[in-house]
Amino acid sequence: MMNVSRPRSARRAELLAAGAATVTVVLWASAFVSIRSAGAAYSPGALALGRLTAGVLVLGAICLWRREGIPPRSAWRGILVSGVLWFGFYMVALNWGEQQVDAGTAALVVNVGPILIALLGARLLRDSVPPRLLAGMAVSFAGAVTVGLSMSGEGGSSVLGVVLCLLAAMAYAAGVVAQKPALGTGSPLQVTTYGCLVGAVVCLPFAGQLVREAADAPVSATLNMVYLGVFPTALAFTTWAYALTRTTASRMGATTYAVPALVVLMSWLALGEVPGPLTLLGGALCLAGVAVSRSRAGTGTRTESGAAGPASTAGTVPAPPGPEEDREGTPGVREAPAAREARPDRASGSM
Repeated sequence: MMNVSRPRSARRAELLAAGAATVTVVLWASAFVSIRSAGAAYSPGALALGRLTAGVLVLGAICLWRREGIPPRSAWRGILVSGVLWFGFYMVALNWGEQQVDAGTAALVVNVGPILIALLGARLLRDSVPPRLLAGMAVSFAGAVTVGLSMSGEGGSSVLGVVLCLLAAMAYAAGVVAQKPALGTGSPLQVTTYGCLVGAVVCLPFAGQLVREAADAPVSATLNMVYLGVFPTALAFTTWAYALTRTTASRMGATTYAVPALVVLMSWLALGEVPGPLTLLGGALCLAGVAVSRSRAGTGTRTESGAAGPASTAGTVPAPPGPEEDREGTPGVREAPAAREARPDRASGSM
């Protein structure tokens, strides 16, 4: 009975992780629409601080309700690095960069982030980068370039803006790679909450701007800033961390290539911005690339242990057998033929 339930539990964990990643991508896409409204009334640093403050309040309340303790010491290095680079520096740099360049140029530069995640993950985390993942990222990046080109020309570009967007992409990639080991000992809620808190502390120098601008900002802009803190920050970063514990940083980074396609759709529905044929083509390529990067190879050539923990390599490189695998199939222990036939195929795949 245990042999039958294990693949089912692995499949359930895979579906939950995929659902969490989907929530993240949808909410991050919606953030671009809200930033356009809030950014008209708030400066980059003030918007980042207001967003992070709202996120910390929501996450802190959830931590108290769930009685989550302080993360273990081993998780703090990743929390501090991701908090400073991703929650803090990234948000300020991206907000500032998007004021200096047109939307298309910003999309082009920032979308090098998933590629940097794959490179850093392979180097620092020893993530496997299978051909399907590389092919999917190539297709998605081509789609992001197409979307960017179709949106370019709507505003001016500057060297400063391009540099800021590039720095934002680098901070995003480094933050993701730093966060991955922290999730090995800290829970997704802990890592997200304290990372958001670190980012808010980094942005405290903008507190004066936030107070002054909040007094004059329209209610709609302030509500959009609060929305950014509650949903694309508190909720989406937590679901991201949950999914990241169950797959590699490279694969999660590739998933975010769905964001440009969703932004096009949401801008169409919410803002009445009808996309042109080139924009639609780019969005389709982004989604196709994500589908390819998350597809699974033939089950006959892999040995996966399912989505069991943060060190999963998504099945591309066979991992050393864990305790459960030792109990079920320790090398050198011969199984009866009937047991081998009744045993289900464990290479069903994970994120």
